[in-house]
Formats: sequence, C-alpha cells, structure tokens
Amino acid sequence: MKDNIYLDNNSTTPIEPRVLDAMLPFLRENFANSNSAHHFGQAVNHKVKMARMQIAGFINAEHNEVIFTSGATESINIAIKGVAQNYSNRGKHIVTISTEHKAVLDTCKDLEGKGFTITYLPVLEDGLVNLADFDSAIRADTILVCVMYVNNETGVIQPIKEMASLVHAKGAAIMVDATQAVGKIDVDVDELNIDLLCFSGHKMYAPKGIGVLYVRKGANKIKLTPQMHGGGHEGGLRSGTLNVPGIVALAKACEIAEEEMKDNEKVIGDLRDRLENELLKLPNCSLNGSAVNRIYNTTNICFSGHDANVWIGRMRNISVSNGSACSSAIVEPSHVLKAMKLTDEDAFASLRFSLGKYNTGENIDTVIEKIRELTQSS
Repeated sequence: MKDNIYLDNNSTTPIEPRVLDAMLPFLRENFANSNSAHHFGQAVNHKVKMARMQIAGFINAEHNEVIFTSGATESINIAIKGVAQNYSNRGKHIVTISTEHKAVLDTCKDLEGKGFTITYLPVLEDGLVNLADFDSAIRADTILVCVMYVNNETGVIQPIKEMASLVHAKGAAIMVDATQAVGKIDVDVDELNIDLLCFSGHKMYAPKGIGVLYVRKGANKIKLTPQMHGGGHEGGLRSGTLNVPGIVALAKACEIAEEEMKDNEKVIGDLRDRLENELLKLPNCSLNGSAVNRIYNTTNICFSGHDANVWIGRMRNISVSNGSACSSAIVEPSHVLKAMKLTDEDAFASLRFSLGKYNTGENIDTVIEKIRELTQSS
C-alpha cells in the first residue's frame, strides 16, 4: 500500500491516526455498553454524550437532533421512509433529483411500489438543477424533497439554501444528503434551514460503520416513523447497541476537520487544479459538470474514445473511479453522467479523481504521466 496513489477519497478515506488513537480505548478497556446502568457503562455513556455534542456543534445542531446510524445509507432510509409513513395523510408526493445517490433513488423506487408518487427532476448539462423547474415540481401534496449537497461523482454543489427556501414556501420538508460535504466545507443546518441531513464517518477520515441523521427539533420539528424497533435507542429512531468506538472516532474527525478545513481546501484544491489543467490538455478530453459550482477535491473527466475500465485495470498502483463505489459492481454507464446528457460511450470513457489530504504533488505528477501514456497506447 505504501506505493499506492489513492485518488478515490469520495469512495472512502483512510482513518486519520489521531482518530484511530481516540477510538482504540473504546475497543479495548472502555468496552462497556453505553446503555448499561452500572458505573462502567455510565462512564462510556458520558463519552457518547460528549461526542454527540461535538458532532452537533460541528453542523450547528442541538445535541438531541443528532441520531447515530451505521452510515448515510441507513440515515437516508430512516429519513425518507420515516417522513413518508408519518406524513402520508398530508400527501404522497416526493421530489428528488436524477443525479442523487442510489441510496435515495432506490428508496424512492421502493416507495413508488407502495403508492407514493416520485418526481425525478432532470439536471442541466453542468449537473445543476434549474431552480424554476425545481420550484414548479413542488406541489400541494409534496411532503418531502431530497437533494444531494455535493454530488459524489462530479463534485457539483447544489444551491441548498435557495432550495430549502423554495421547499418551505410550499410547506414541504427538505432532506439533504451531505455525505460529500461534511468535513470538507462548512455545513450549518440552521443557516441552510435544513430539516433532515445525512452523512457518513468514512468519507471524512473516520471508520466505516458510523453515520449521522440530523432531525430538526424545535418549533418546526420533523417527526419520523421508526423503521427499526427493539429498545427505543436514539430517541426511538434507531434501536440497537451504540457503536461507541465509531461515535468517539467521528467526534474526533469532526474536531480535526474544523481545524484543518480551510488549509485542506487550499492545498487539495491546488492539487486538483494542477491535475485537471494538465489532463484537459490531452486530446478529446473534457470536464464533466460545472467548473465553478463544485467541491475543491473532485474532478470528473471524459477521455472520449477510451475505455475507463480498461485504464483502471492498467493503473495497478493508482486508485481512481469511473462512478459511484456503491454501483461499481454493475457494468452500466453512470446514471449521474447520463442525466447530464453524456452518451453511454462518453460515460464509460470518464474517470473520477477525488483527492484527499494525504495526496502530494508527486502523486499528481505520476498520475498525469500515467494518463498521458494511456492516451498514447490505447
């Protein structure tokens, strides 16, 4: 692994050493169940409370608005299905975007089979939603709108604050998949006026198996019908013994992200731009998605006339992607790129490079040289 160049950080990230150090005691000596009544358990429960406050503060939420899950996919399922069941007497219409993660799209497809109507909004060629079309899609019977903050394949950033205002003006709720945003850019649920928000630890240098569902409380609180039963943990929304090591690790990852976010944006952004600028000099290459409204660590490039899967197989020490890791076992063109009007051929010819804080200028130069070689030999 030492010689591997990893440019697939939107898929998952390595655990930060300080995050690992924070969680290890809760795998060894501090292993008690945080819901146990004895002193051992209550000492661990105190650490969970402190971690919950740390994570809540990171997104400017209240501690009782943070629900711990196994990851963003579970959070998304709890949120969408929970709203659908609890508010079905108001309406059975949900709006989402055609470029959402499969966790959202497949959950919506499941609800279609249960009598709900789903509007899958198209995007423009740059991956952004037309706000006029977005506003028009929200109806009197719309109960929920689901929007991904930062697209996992292209890095395109949707105007969430403006969208939330339009959603609330029509009396619906908005759920935001912020998996690719939290830890990279400032996410303030209060300022953005979000009702529900989901993210995962393993996208921000914490371990796999820990995630968060933010559920707004207060005057405009959102009520969800629980999808799991068995103990009433997490306010009744997510029964099961808490993943204490993961919770503590995620809190530490949030602390580190808050300290490093601005520096990461500059350093990683410069590396991404260096990679992108050189690759776009190659013949028949083009950028997929907006060049302006996107996250700083991601570039998705079409190498027209080439097969990205073949290239991935030939770059044995370089990890890149040609789509979402959650769909990588399926040999079909990216639904995100197809929604942005790319042909099947160009979708199959596209590579996503998603950088992280452990990448170096030397890594980038090596990748540029390797891609140059591949364009000449294939």
